[in-house]
Amino acid sequence: MPSHNLARIDINGLEIIGYSVAGEETVVGMPQLDVCFDIGKAPDQLIHINNVLLTHGHMDHSAGFAYYLSQRKFTGQSAGTILAPKNLLGPMHKIIDAWGLLDGNTIPANLIGMKPGDEHQIKPNLFARAFPTKHSKGSLGFSVIEKRKKLKAEYTGLTGPQIVELKKQGIEIDYPLDIPIVSYLGDTQYVDFSQLEYIAESRILIAECTFYEGEHIGRAEAGKHMHIDELAMLLGNMRNEHIIITHTTQRTAMHEIRRMLKEAMPAEIHDKITILPRRPRNRPDLQ
Repeated sequence: MPSHNLARIDINGLEIIGYSVAGEETVVGMPQLDVCFDIGKAPDQLIHINNVLLTHGHMDHSAGFAYYLSQRKFTGQSAGTILAPKNLLGPMHKIIDAWGLLDGNTIPANLIGMKPGDEHQIKPNLFARAFPTKHSKGSLGFSVIEKRKKLKAEYTGLTGPQIVELKKQGIEIDYPLDIPIVSYLGDTQYVDFSQLEYIAESRILIAECTFYEGEHIGRAEAGKHMHIDELAMLLGNMRNEHIIITHTTQRTAMHEIRRMLKEAMPAEIHDKITILPRRPRNRPDLQ
């Protein structure tokens, strides 16, 4: 029996699996990309994903990272890779070592410290790029970017042998092309992420919007989270095809959140939005 009752969203064959409720648990997996944004309490349905992109160390986002690594060893898989803010690596190693002592076994881990602008290769043509957010010390967001090479316009009419000959002469016939697939903001205050083109142009944007009611603006500021007014301002400058909302507060009913989103957004933006359902195990009442 699965450990979690995870929500599933399909975007043109690209699956997003997860669960996110502010202060309780956030985990968002994309199996086809082999990445999991944050790890929550490590749902067993996502243990097979090889790369965890950890945005910050708060327990609702990171509590399961040692279990994730341990379960991969237990099930005969290779050590999982966790990309995390560089300042978290020391404490994370201490936690892994402590659990290893409790368990009586070494827990294999591939921890990689990241800072804004760093990239890590996930697949031959797929990279995770870190960018700064405003939440806790060192907190990051991540974009998953496909890297291709595109033939320069002046060479598009050439035959195969002609292109081969140009390559032999050392002529650069193509140029690098970055295709941003998804950007995950993690927990963050408002930042004008449209200033980073690869986020603004990501096909999918996964953005937190924790608070919705007017009297909760102060809560958003205190916790360094996004309020719906700020989300509306942010999305007005973005060019994403699909927007997934995560990290909704339990202080506001889901039907009210849906109503407020519809009122706050122009129709052309609202039509792009999907809320990652609040569907924790044994608590269907929170949907």
